[in-house]
Amino acid sequence: MKRRLQVMKFGGTSVGDASCMARTAQIIAQAARQNACVAVVSAMSGVTNRLIEAAKRAGAGDGSHGAVVLDTLRKQHSDALQALVNDESTRKSILKQLDEAFAEGRRLLEGTALLRELTPRTLDAISSLGERLSAPLVSGALRELGLQSEAVEATEVIVTDAFHGGAAPLMDATRAACHVRLWPLLDKGIVPVVTGFMGATPEGILTTLGRGGSDYSATILGAAMDAGEVIIWTDVDGVLTADPRLVSEARTIPVISYREAAELAYFGAKVLHPKTLNPVMQAAIPVWIRNSFAPERSGTMITPKGQSIGGGVKALTAIQDVALISVGGPGIVGLPDVVGRTFSTTSEVRASVLLISQSSSQNDICFIVSAADAQRTVEALRKEFAQDLAHEKVEHITVDTNIAIVAVVGENMRGTPGVAGRTFNALGRENVNLIAIAQGSSESNISFVVEEKAMKTALIATHREFKLDAAEPRSAAGSPAATK
Repeated sequence: MKRRLQVMKFGGTSVGDASCMARTAQIIAQAARQNACVAVVSAMSGVTNRLIEAAKRAGAGDGSHGAVVLDTLRKQHSDALQALVNDESTRKSILKQLDEAFAEGRRLLEGTALLRELTPRTLDAISSLGERLSAPLVSGALRELGLQSEAVEATEVIVTDAFHGGAAPLMDATRAACHVRLWPLLDKGIVPVVTGFMGATPEGILTTLGRGGSDYSATILGAAMDAGEVIIWTDVDGVLTADPRLVSEARTIPVISYREAAELAYFGAKVLHPKTLNPVMQAAIPVWIRNSFAPERSGTMITPKGQSIGGGVKALTAIQDVALISVGGPGIVGLPDVVGRTFSTTSEVRASVLLISQSSSQNDICFIVSAADAQRTVEALRKEFAQDLAHEKVEHITVDTNIAIVAVVGENMRGTPGVAGRTFNALGRENVNLIAIAQGSSESNISFVVEEKAMKTALIATHREFKLDAAEPRSAAGSPAATK
């Protein structure tokens, strides 16, 4: 039975050069011959980083660097166009689109350098140029295969609020825009290739969804268009039980729940943007993670309930580049609202707290923030508690950057006795010292803090304890419609 619609997203490595784009076009074409299909594409590998660097240097008054970057990108994309598209009229049409994007980029960079000011709105406009360059190329590659296709800028179909650099979608307005712009193309058999990462306010001002936001673009469109499934094509085989660079026995998980995938994304797994699953949860739309370099592999299916396994634990993940901040001393037991003051101060400096742990005696509060946020957080806390430190009611405010968080994730952990005990016994056998522990009431995540140098040992020991390298049966749901 054919699905009504598939939304397929292709990351930077999947459109990294002409050969990758050709492979991507083949995958889209195969799907589009069986189902209605919308493709969402990222910029070519590394392009967004180069554009952001050019924008920042222009903001400091360096106008020449941006011109060099744009000239390099023009050659890169023109070469890809030559390799992908033979039809002269199609090539001229795409070249015109590329020229318009480059001309706009040049104006933005020159204006930024002249004013020596880079606003969030301008940074959005510059950093989104990569997607505007890749979408016409992928669309051209599809036309070369005999399909009708059109590049569509997401500013026409994803409506967002005005928060530049991390905009949130306005779903009702997005549904209406998709009805007007995308469905008529699909009804005519035309495959839309939509720029990822970006949207626009109701007034038409370009915004971006945050770094890695092309995944988010795909699920926004999937939810807005009531898709049968969303497939995120990347350069890995799916969601893995651990980072294979740290745990050689890591393997692909066939089926995982929304909650499990969200926990893994939040705690450092790079396969998904943390906000990716939000739009599709209510509609219970399955999301697949698959490898565009090995499309014959089934990948991982993310569903509302996932698939139960015997051990409860599904996967492990870890975050480095974090810092442990500790506020403590015997005097804080009688000090009013230490917790409230600690976290309101942390919030004021816009530091995101990743993990919190407090002793029952209340002598010590410790929490984890990104290493980039640590210094300003500690400075703000020392200012807030200056009087208490002077009178020794607060004994210390310290920071430790030589740590890492390891998270043990599994939806069914709460129904499996002894998970915490087995975890900590395994760590004890390897002489891994635990600095702090946190477990949510959902019991789908046990997180603990270790020394950074012990992180790999902790992951390997826990992975082996729960036998995560063992084969897991494929769900009866099978593989996505694109492979049928």
